[in-house]
Amino acid sequence: MIVFDLHCTSGHRFEGWFGSSGEFDDQQARGMLACPFCGSDDVSKAPMAPAVPAKGNARQEVLPPTASHPMTNAPMPPEVQQAFAALAAAQAKALANSTWVGDKFAEETRKMHYGERDEVLIHGQATLAEAKALLKEGVPVAPLPFPVSPPEKLN
Repeated sequence: MIVFDLHCTSGHRFEGWFGSSGEFDDQQARGMLACPFCGSDDVSKAPMAPAVPAKGNARQEVLPPTASHPMTNAPMPPEVQQAFAALAAAQAKALANSTWVGDKFAEETRKMHYGERDEVLIHGQATLAEAKALLKEGVPVAPLPFPVSPPEKLN
């Protein structure tokens, strides 16, 4: 996995986790990226400083976040780590009985909603525009909390 600092045109900055740099480019080209704060799909990589570890005797104490500086590089508190682990386990359990439909997600979900095919659990990819259209039609969809790689891209 690779972590990129991302930003939208409204100035919101956030992280994105991808299987590779190419996966970021692919998702960006297909309109699959959106700002978690404002929903803008105009997302790009933000400038990042390289992660060069400090020498053991030169490390500085990490200060706790404040209202003026809410982000920190401090380790996540154990309860946050546990929450992420529980969320990841719940997603894995849900996907165990779900079928990957790739970029046909919007089409297949619509078919189920309108009774054109049997309802089954599916997951796949949809652009932000497709997801908004589904919601506008009343089709029940929700994003997954963590990215999912297509089966053909897994080791």
